[in-house]
Amino acid sequence: MSIDSRQVAAGLLEAVPFARTLGIEIVEVAPEAEGGVRAVVRLPDDPAHHNHVGGPHAGAMFTLGETASGAVVLAAFGQVLDRAVPLAVTATIRYLKLAMGPVQATARLGRPPADVLAELDAGTRPEFPVEVEIATEDGTVTSALTVTWTLRPNR
Repeated sequence: MSIDSRQVAAGLLEAVPFARTLGIEIVEVAPEAEGGVRAVVRLPDDPAHHNHVGGPHAGAMFTLGETASGAVVLAAFGQVLDRAVPLAVTATIRYLKLAMGPVQATARLGRPPADVLAELDAGTRPEFPVEVEIATEDGTVTSALTVTWTLRPNR
């Protein structure tokens, strides 16, 4: 699988203005083994996005993680956007440690893309998880998300 990370970043930031509002940066979008996809996105430290203890607000961290998951979805399934719309179905987040400063989210596709596409080709509406870890610059994991996505066929 070949991924044009600049195209994914531009498409995502164009489609999701709120990610631009927070200053989210797409660091990397890359293929992994067995057709998987990994995306890394960064939220710069900005006092306008802080919470009451001086770190990134929980909402900003959730948006960072959801944006990383969306980058994975676009990279893995961009070729079918003419016949299906990607939609987040559910999301859960676990706040594990206090985050301070810039944070980075790493997202990975939780199912082989070929399996998801086979379900779409069979006329069903596939669901698939994207797992996300958010960490500080020193690598300390501060949050974990699971975003379940679907590809809703255009009818």
